[in-house]
Amino acid sequence: MFLPENPFMADSDEVWTRIDRHAGETLAAATGLPFTYRVPGDYIKVSREGREINRSLSRTNFMKAAAAMPASRPSDIKESQGSAYTWAILMDQRVRGDAW
Repeated sequence: MFLPENPFMADSDEVWTRIDRHAGETLAAATGLPFTYRVPGDYIKVSREGREINRSLSRTNFMKAAAAMPASRPSDIKESQGSAYTWAILMDQRVRGDAW
């Protein structure tokens, strides 16, 4: 799938650095439910209510979704794996900064 260049898009390394920097902090999904994540490599693992979800979300997944930012809701990036978590992480002010 071709993704048009997004004028709001920050450098992918910068976005991933921000994601990594805020690992372990509490974020909220669009529903308001809290979750955390960790970055053991070029992917993240999400935890809810102290339990890790059995799915990895790749760095590539985040970079593709970041090209669609800003997005109003998770369904705007439904092509992404774990769109609810991907959206919440990318739209968190600590991660997006002034990029979008």
